[in-house]
Amino acid sequence: MEKENSLSPYLGGLPQDLPYNLEAEQSVLGAILLDAQCIPTVLQYLKPESFYRQQHKDIFSVIVRMLIASDSIDFVTILEQVSKEEIFPNDQDAKIYLTQLVQIVPTVANVEAYARIVKEKYCLRSLISTFEQVIGASREGNTDPNLLMDLAEQGIYDIRQGRDSSGFVHIKDVIIGTYDRLQHLGGEDRAEYVGISTGYPLLDNMITGLNKSDLLILAARPGMGKTAFALNLALNVAKLNKKVAIFSLEMSKEQLVERLIASEGLVASNNLRRGTISVDDWEKIAVATQKLSPLPIYIDDTAGIHIGEMKGKLRRLRDVSLVVIDYLQLITGGDGRRRSDNRVQEVSEMTRSLKIMAKEFNVPIVVLSQLSRGPESRSDRRPMLSDLRESGSIEQDADIVLFLYRDSYYNKESNSPGAAECIVAKNRHGEIGTVAFGWDGQHTKFTNPEFGRDD
Repeated sequence: MEKENSLSPYLGGLPQDLPYNLEAEQSVLGAILLDAQCIPTVLQYLKPESFYRQQHKDIFSVIVRMLIASDSIDFVTILEQVSKEEIFPNDQDAKIYLTQLVQIVPTVANVEAYARIVKEKYCLRSLISTFEQVIGASREGNTDPNLLMDLAEQGIYDIRQGRDSSGFVHIKDVIIGTYDRLQHLGGEDRAEYVGISTGYPLLDNMITGLNKSDLLILAARPGMGKTAFALNLALNVAKLNKKVAIFSLEMSKEQLVERLIASEGLVASNNLRRGTISVDDWEKIAVATQKLSPLPIYIDDTAGIHIGEMKGKLRRLRDVSLVVIDYLQLITGGDGRRRSDNRVQEVSEMTRSLKIMAKEFNVPIVVLSQLSRGPESRSDRRPMLSDLRESGSIEQDADIVLFLYRDSYYNKESNSPGAAECIVAKNRHGEIGTVAFGWDGQHTKFTNPEFGRDD
């Protein structure tokens, strides 16, 4: 909470029991009025809702919209727009207030410091709001403590990520973020804003990479290699220095790492399982472990984990770029128990929760899933959406559904024993179709067919 100053008569009244720094807010706006070149610096820290005073929010919104429209930005043009939008009771009040904003700025050179102060106060107010919600729900006495802890963790996570969950947002404010993202897509740092490459160019072309907030379902009949494919994706993403979190509900972390070593070192996976490791294999293992050790891959093999636990662990891990879950049907309900009496409904709730989780963390989540025996009863055994096991909501909630198919699995006399298909059965971002892959079963590795390898 800060003291009012000489400009207070021109501002609407607001509660005085929340932290804010009036002079810092005024100095940020005054600096922009003096020198529009400082706007990019301010935008690194602030958005309209970062300001406490409503007039300050409105003035900053005007400035950002003028920037988007490529309008000239100076004292006169800003005053004109502020007057048009009736941010102040009359044009004279607007002129007086903006003039005094210019006069109050100590120095434009310190605008970054002023913006940091405003951001810090905004974070404090956001924390107060989050904890007030948690305290209010706690006092009611009938809310699950685990849900309350999840609410608190999510609120803090959103603040760290610079997100606001206060409710409706006007389209003009959404346009600000969209414009900024589109600029980055065409800029030098575009790699940070486009979908993450899967490591398979043909698949990337069809699904535009692994996009933030997407829920991807990867399904196949047993033995098709869905875990191997998921690990290949995880490895390719990690090689881009992107942090990958793997929740393995079926296989132990040691088993997963063995597969990664086999894939990366081109060591026969059967040799690793049997312990029949040659001198040449040991050399390959040494090289593979040296390559794998620095990669940002994190594995959790907790059996029977539920989505609430996953979210808590992801928040503590921070800055995750990809989440892989193996597999959907082994996730337990929110209370940590499986309710086999209504498994279809439970899986439906899980897929919705996973989509919400992808959106909350703004990361792609790849979830492995079983298929029903439907393909076994057809002459063409390629999977279809109707084969997704236990719930039609899997198809509904997923942004992308991928199926794996290898003809050699069914036809031992196949002319293409090393061929595999990734069937894009649903794609919210574009076309559906089939992508050809090579399959190296000895090393549990999917390869790009045109090269016969990953790169």
